[in-house]
Amino acid sequence: MRSLLRRGLALAAGAALLGGCTVSASPPNGGSGTPSAHTSHSAAAHAPKPVRPWNAHPPSVAALGDSITRGFDACSPLSDCPEVSWATGTRTKVDSVAQRLLATAPATKSWNVAHSGARVADLPDQARAAAAHRPAMVTVLIGANDACASTADAMTPVADFRDAFNGALSYLHRVLPQTQILVASIPDLKRLWSVGRQNPLGKQVWKLGLCPSMLRDADSHSAAAEQRRDTVRNRVIAYNAVLGEVCGQYTRCRYDGGAVFDYRFGTGELSTWDWFHPNADGQAELARILSSIADRN
Repeated sequence: MRSLLRRGLALAAGAALLGGCTVSASPPNGGSGTPSAHTSHSAAAHAPKPVRPWNAHPPSVAALGDSITRGFDACSPLSDCPEVSWATGTRTKVDSVAQRLLATAPATKSWNVAHSGARVADLPDQARAAAAHRPAMVTVLIGANDACASTADAMTPVADFRDAFNGALSYLHRVLPQTQILVASIPDLKRLWSVGRQNPLGKQVWKLGLCPSMLRDADSHSAAAEQRRDTVRNRVIAYNAVLGEVCGQYTRCRYDGGAVFDYRFGTGELSTWDWFHPNADGQAELARILSSIADRN
């Protein structure tokens, strides 16, 4: 989302201040994959599901993603503020996932390799950067920029989204087979539109090019505008379905089940610079939601 905002601000010269995983290859019953002659159909149908290994308090964590994970616009305009990141932030007010879950030294055992403006196509490169640290857990929040395109037609196709996301998880599985991955759903961008448009300043910033597929013509309720917003929202829902489906193929991967998408951000949890990105309070809510997912054995 940051790259679109930067381009818009560049055109509006005086407005700057407005501004791992292991694939579950074994069969469900833990055997060769073919029931023996002595295994009844009933017994196979009711066999317990395999236990997915998960450490609720890993010794280290690396964060992948986009401007949300970088804390963009949370502290000052047009700037990342990783110290308030929901994943690896160090501010007590946010109480990040790293602060809540890591047993010792969260500041030195966590790495934020997310990039503002990143799309899912950038995730494999981020995965390689994270792998260099050999983290015990990797967090992923990606996809908002794939939906925040110049137009609804320019959004990343779902098949391409799946390929890139699966490529990143597959890579992490190969190089870090014991690392677990926490996958967050993409926030409901239409909810952010409905809340942020209540602020006149926010709507002026949006006109500079922030997430035009959703935020353009913020006050329009024409049939075309409503259809465009619904199209973007449905694409986010489709992306989230991919996140859950692909994550489910890996033993050491946990998806939030749509918890972030379902969270109803309020005006007090959005940046006062762009009224779209989470501020420190919004980051704290993300930390609360996702740490509760990660803290389940």
